[in-house]
Order: sequence, then structure tokens, then C-alpha cells
Amino acid sequence: MSGLIGKKIGMTSIYDDNGKNLPCTVIEAGPCVVTQLKTNEVDGYNSVQLGFTDKNEKHTNNAEAGHFKKSKSEPKQKLIEFQNFEQELNLGDKITVEHFIEGEYVDVSGTSKGKGFQGVVKRHGFAGVGQATHGQHNRLRAPGSIGAASYPARVFKGMKMAGRMGNEKITIQNLRVLKVVAEKNLLVLKGCVPGHKNSFVIIRK
Repeated sequence: MSGLIGKKIGMTSIYDDNGKNLPCTVIEAGPCVVTQLKTNEVDGYNSVQLGFTDKNEKHTNNAEAGHFKKSKSEPKQKLIEFQNFEQELNLGDKITVEHFIEGEYVDVSGTSKGKGFQGVVKRHGFAGVGQATHGQHNRLRAPGSIGAASYPARVFKGMKMAGRMGNEKITIQNLRVLKVVAEKNLLVLKGCVPGHKNSFVIIRK
């Protein structure tokens, strides 16, 4: 699917034609540069590699510099491959936010916020056990039983327990494009997308 690389700016809300307040996310989408074209004959598959956000040459090694020199573009921070791109492209071509149109639906992938080590109430939505009174001690947010002792005498794999939460790749599907602000490279999508502010996201048609 064709798409663009973007950067999450933040959330806001706008009113539609019916006066309904819609929560939305603002994304700086593109401009992206075509940095490599992979073909079935050479690489075994067809794809388009896009680059987004200029990178300081001081932090670019010789291999990367040679890679970007082929496309006559500045070094880029983020490189993503897109397969089955819907238009013919050449090295060095720029793709802007006008690749999207208002009213269509897109999928957005990103890395969710890291929450660190969390208990079962926050991580899995457990209700907690016991009552808050009648001799209850400090077990309000405990997970409860995790398995019988005599049989099977072990804890099954996949048991929902406390652990690290967040910092995972997440894709939100079918987000409607509310606005395309071409002069500022901004894309306004209905709803929320994963990640913190200024984090990279991938928008696919």
C-alpha cells in the first residue's frame, strides 16, 4: 500500500458541518523523498523506499552518505519501504501530503508510549479482589489465583500478570482524513494515533 512517513504533532478538536465536535490528531506528513527503488529482478521484490526529516551530515556515516547521494537528496532520519505503490516514481521524487485527499480512510502505525512495569489492574484491566473493609489488608489490586497447586502444579503460559507495558508497535485502522493543509504539510485525522508527540508514524492508504 502507498503512504507517507509523518511526525505526530499533537491532538486537538474541530467542528464538522453538523456542529459536532470531533477529536482529531495533527500529523506533519512529508514531504518524503524517494531514496531507493527496489525491483523484482535485483532485490527479489518491488518496493519504494521513502526518507523523511533531514539528518545532520555529522551523524551520517559513509555508507549512508553514498546511499543518499544516489538519489541526490539530503541524509534522512527515517527510512521506510512501501510495497505496491500506486504511482510510478523515480529516484529523488518528492511526495507531499497532497498524496491524501479529504474524506478517505488511512491506517496509522507507530510505537506506543512506554509505561514501564505495571500491575494487572492497569495493564490488563483487572478489577482487583476482595472488599476495601472487613479486615482487608493490602490486596486490593492483587491478581488473585494464578493456578492450582496440586494440579497442574504450574503456571500456564500466557497468564495475564504484571510486567512491562507499552513501547510496542501498534496500528490503528480506518482513520478518516478530516483536513489536508498542503501549505504546511499537515494531515488532520479523526481520532488518536499511537506514540508521543514528535514521534514518527507511518500513514498508509
